[in-house]
Amino acid sequence: MGFARACSVALVGVEGVVVEVQADLEPGVAAFTLVGLPDKSLVESRDRVRAAVVNSGAEWPQKKLTVGLSPASVPKGGSGFDLAVAVAVLAAAERIDPRQIADLVLIGELGLDGRVRPVRGVLPAVLAAAEAGYDQVVVPEQTAGEASLVPGVSVLGVRTLRQLIAVLADEPVPDEEPVAPGRPDSALAGLLVPGAGVGTGLSAAPDTGGGPDLADVAGQRTARTGLEVAAAGGHHLLLTGPPGAGKTMLAERLPAVLPPLTRRESLEVTAVHSVAGILPPGEPLVRTAPYCAPHHSATMQALVGGGHGLPRPGAVSLAHRGVLFLDEAPEFSGKALDALRQPLESGHVVVARSGGVVRLPARFLMMLAANPCPCGRHTLHGSGCECPPSVVRRYQARMSGPLLDRVDLRIEVEPVNRSELMGGGRGESTAEVAARVREARARAAARLQGTGWTVNSEVPGHELRTRWTVAPGALAVAERDVERGLLTARGLDRVLRVAWTLADLRGRDRPEAMDVALALELRTGIARGAATLTGAAR
Repeated sequence: MGFARACSVALVGVEGVVVEVQADLEPGVAAFTLVGLPDKSLVESRDRVRAAVVNSGAEWPQKKLTVGLSPASVPKGGSGFDLAVAVAVLAAAERIDPRQIADLVLIGELGLDGRVRPVRGVLPAVLAAAEAGYDQVVVPEQTAGEASLVPGVSVLGVRTLRQLIAVLADEPVPDEEPVAPGRPDSALAGLLVPGAGVGTGLSAAPDTGGGPDLADVAGQRTARTGLEVAAAGGHHLLLTGPPGAGKTMLAERLPAVLPPLTRRESLEVTAVHSVAGILPPGEPLVRTAPYCAPHHSATMQALVGGGHGLPRPGAVSLAHRGVLFLDEAPEFSGKALDALRQPLESGHVVVARSGGVVRLPARFLMMLAANPCPCGRHTLHGSGCECPPSVVRRYQARMSGPLLDRVDLRIEVEPVNRSELMGGGRGESTAEVAARVREARARAAARLQGTGWTVNSEVPGHELRTRWTVAPGALAVAERDVERGLLTARGLDRVLRVAWTLADLRGRDRPEAMDVALALELRTGIARGAATLTGAAR
């Protein structure tokens, strides 16, 4: 009787659970039994592993074989267990020393010819292994760079099962013929979900050097100010205006205004993208804020996450630490929009399905764009809008009050006039605005050091009212709005957060009456006398 064990990782959302793969050989009729709550793709590993072992020059044991995946209560799926199953079986058959693999974490799919194929989710799997105390992992060669992002873990990238057997048995490692330059590598198909980037509207953040620039946007000083404030404090933004005014242009330039991701944020974003199958091969670490712009026909599951079995990340998770842009927001399903309310507050989304409950990260900056009416000409003088008032009201009511109450900045975008469009004058560039945003975030981070919060939008309202106070009398106008019912308690907290962001942009120690008044104007659209939108962040 032979027994051996190795380790692999089961992913539940973007979190991993270390699974012990146990192989037991007993005398009897040759059979292969796999237990431990495997799904269909994992059950099929019996045939893949057997063929891969034989085609790698090793002998398949002709005995009663039982492979157990422990803990048995955790659902396990995918083909990433193939490598661990094959090694555990070979160790039980004494082809390799069982002691060599007892504390080894192996992740990878096996082809019938013995090649080790990459799988999605390598980074979160290795992170889970490191947190569990394992310091040695074996992954496919194509994902070795991704696994190496985890500090303190020794990573071995292998191309074939034959190579791994030689390494574990302390034998000469055979040379495997690499893929010829210029030829497609079919193994990379395991890393990408077909059409995933297009289907979610996901793209890399524009580079300030050669991508879209804010200087290309004609006019729109108010909207540009709102964009800068949103980026500096992480505030959600709504732009309302006629078609062709530049709402989408502004949204496409917002990611480049955001600061580069920190190391921790990069690992979080990369883990989500790896699980979702949208991490580009050869670029293991995402360093810039992601930008996700789903079509308005997207379902609630596409936005917050879902799918058969265990839920998969949705648009809110793909936009984690970046921008979620909802163009033509009133055209989205009302249920889909209201499903965003919980992740907007908590920074994560909990999705419960029959296959299990998954907690996915979802701390994003939401930007909404909407037309004033179905035809888009309601606010234009002499434009010939024929939408009845009842139709306009119903169209604008598609975004519910509770959702809009979570949007800090609501700005009406005016059409660009001829002088702004043809004058040739260019506004500030993305680099100039991004520099001010970085300075404002640095001030906020210094003030919030040791609290667990990094930007003003994350600070609870109670802390803003008691721990960090504004200038005396600065809240008088906002308090009157609360008494008159024009501002909710949540709205007051959000006005305070925007006021602190305005103070950070101006280099002040605390908000003054002008900052609070301008924050109210950016939220309600009602002029507040001394507050001026032009040059607000200067």
